[in-house]
Amino acid sequence: MNIKPVILSIYILSVLITACSKKKKLTLADKLDSYFSQQYPADQPGGAVLLLRDTSIIFSKGYGFADLKTKELITTKTLFNLGSISKTFTANGILILQEQGKLSVEDDLLKYFPNFKNKDIAKKVKIKHLLTHTSGLPDNRQVSKDSVFFLTANDAQNWYPITQTDTLEFEPGSKYNYSNPAYNALALIIEQVSGQKWQDFVKEKIFIPTGMVKSTITDGAHPSEGVSHAYTMIAHQWTEDDFGEEPTFCASGNGGVWSSVEELALYEMALRKAKFLSTETIRDSRKIKIFPNWADSKPADRGWSWQVVTVDSTNTAEHTGHQGGFAANYVAFPEKGILFVILHNAPYDVYLYREKIISLLEEEKWLE
Repeated sequence: MNIKPVILSIYILSVLITACSKKKKLTLADKLDSYFSQQYPADQPGGAVLLLRDTSIIFSKGYGFADLKTKELITTKTLFNLGSISKTFTANGILILQEQGKLSVEDDLLKYFPNFKNKDIAKKVKIKHLLTHTSGLPDNRQVSKDSVFFLTANDAQNWYPITQTDTLEFEPGSKYNYSNPAYNALALIIEQVSGQKWQDFVKEKIFIPTGMVKSTITDGAHPSEGVSHAYTMIAHQWTEDDFGEEPTFCASGNGGVWSSVEELALYEMALRKAKFLSTETIRDSRKIKIFPNWADSKPADRGWSWQVVTVDSTNTAEHTGHQGGFAANYVAFPEKGILFVILHNAPYDVYLYREKIISLLEEEKWLE
């Protein structure tokens, strides 16, 4: 018997076995799925994650339950409350009206709210200050003292106390102080100028051109069907925390939009294609606004609602959102054609997940 062919065959077989036993190189989608599968227990509230590059969805998946009672699963089509990501829609509504010549970001508030107690304050504060959280108006709502009222208070009811202030916290444009009532006011301005409910205006001017056919906006109670519920952990148990439990939930100008990761991808692509605003306006909205009297110790980082952060020499346009148990993050890299969106119905750490995804993008050299 000639043993050489046998030895050769054994050698070839061993090489093939070794090659096949080597792990397949993980794709970026594999890495994302592996990471997020560990973050969300299958039988608890969870979230949906999407990564878009140019026009291709690289990764999109849902994890956990949208409703703990019905055991409905989260999918990439599940609607979540976006919290403050809603502010980008409100801001874009204002910019649409400005492009139509119906208002200006330089308009002062007395023009729209003549019931301001202090007329001098109303003349100082302009729409641009509301958009950038630099108005200096105090949030003097008595939410903790009158929580029952604020469970159902709408935009006008949340904004009214601010119009009765006698003082400013600082001169408009000089410092940054995040303000939810500012965006209640902006929603009311949209209604005054357009002659429509602001929810209807955004649907007509943004949702429909964008293809966001399932997205909706809070108008009183949150939608009773077709949306996820939110939860927070109390005494080691998940407890519902959305409409009916969370004060100011009905103040929709600052946090009333409901959408899915899939439809937010359409939103970003519509912004890139200038479907409802001009390319120039969109680019300008994602540039940091610094007013001549800026005196804050921290650098300005806001455009027209968007937060602008430099990552690896590339600017982002992003916004987080928190309301009740909902937590969300929307991070776009306009120059790179990249977007990732994370939507949760429990208070998971959207900042941690942002850093994880960015680190994976850096590993793949997407941000170079």
